[in-house]
Amino acid sequence: MGVDDQLLSSPLVDLSQTSDIKRTGTTWTAVAHIITGVIGSGVLSLAWSMAQLGWIAGPLLMFFFAAVTLISTFLMCDCYRSPDPEHGPIRNRSFTEAVEINLGEKSAWISGLLMQINFFGTGIAYVITTATCLSAIQKSNCYHKYGHDAPCEFGDTKPMLLFGELQIFMSQIPNLHSMEWLSVVAAVTSITYSSIGLGLGAAQVIGDGVIMGSISGIEASTSTDKFWLVFQAVGDIAFAYPFTMIVLSIQAN
Repeated sequence: MGVDDQLLSSPLVDLSQTSDIKRTGTTWTAVAHIITGVIGSGVLSLAWSMAQLGWIAGPLLMFFFAAVTLISTFLMCDCYRSPDPEHGPIRNRSFTEAVEINLGEKSAWISGLLMQINFFGTGIAYVITTATCLSAIQKSNCYHKYGHDAPCEFGDTKPMLLFGELQIFMSQIPNLHSMEWLSVVAAVTSITYSSIGLGLGAAQVIGDGVIMGSISGIEASTSTDKFWLVFQAVGDIAFAYPFTMIVLSIQAN
């Protein structure tokens, strides 16, 4: 009896949980999703986070969260198929399914709640990041047009509403997540804005002739402000590593 036959006959395997969903993804779409997940919009705030934390805490935290993401990804990959991580007949298409089959229904409810809170927080972060970037673009255009002494102040409310309306519209498109071109566009977009940020940073260093920054980060007006800025920077770095949340979905497709 082969390995697959032994697994199928195991009393631990509930074949009713196996999926009949057609897997339409390819290696290229998987690579595109991985690039999008690894190089997410969170990288746009890494420069600011490094400035707040300094040249010691900043890189250490980046390596720490990268290591956590790497270990978590390996663990999640081993949970994709059950009960055997390589030959198991059951495919867990989401984090909740993987928890349920390994730890039980109660744990799945708890982890599902935590995941929804995580997704909710991530959605808020994307809305705020988008609104902040759009406001920064408006401010930059205003300064270029009227000079740096001009009162170029723009609120975040209108960009947030516009982004929300766009999300509502996009969510009405059937099977949007299954469109191959969307994966390519997302990957190209991620690489593009990351390259732009890297280029702007390099140009600034070349123009100044020196690498700016300090060991302890930018000074704040009060210790309380510094405390909150540090925590915000840590949160921004953690937000830049969202890959573990979607790795099972990538494998499932």
